[in-house]
Amino acid sequence: MAMVVTEPCFGCKFTDCVVVCPTECFHEGESMLFINPDECIDCGACVPECPVSAIFYEGDVPAAWKGYVELNREMAPVCPPIRERKAPLPERERLPDETGGGDRMNGR
Repeated sequence: MAMVVTEPCFGCKFTDCVVVCPTECFHEGESMLFINPDECIDCGACVPECPVSAIFYEGDVPAAWKGYVELNREMAPVCPPIRERKAPLPERERLPDETGGGDRMNGR
């Protein structure tokens, strides 16, 4: 199993999680981060660092966000790796609810 980035990351891309990753398995998409499951060692170091609680163990991903398991698997290998802290997306301040609820998977 691997860690999975889910819905709350969409539109914010906080990178606190990236700098604590010992394997550099994070990849940066246009609207969110992804974890490459083939590179993740399932250490969980990233989980407490995520300010929007977007990262879960694969087996603990909430039912509404299960599609993010495959999305991470699909997108991470085609997105560039990210290893350093960056500013979150500017529109992050305008998101009404950081825990999501809507289906934004198609916006990647």
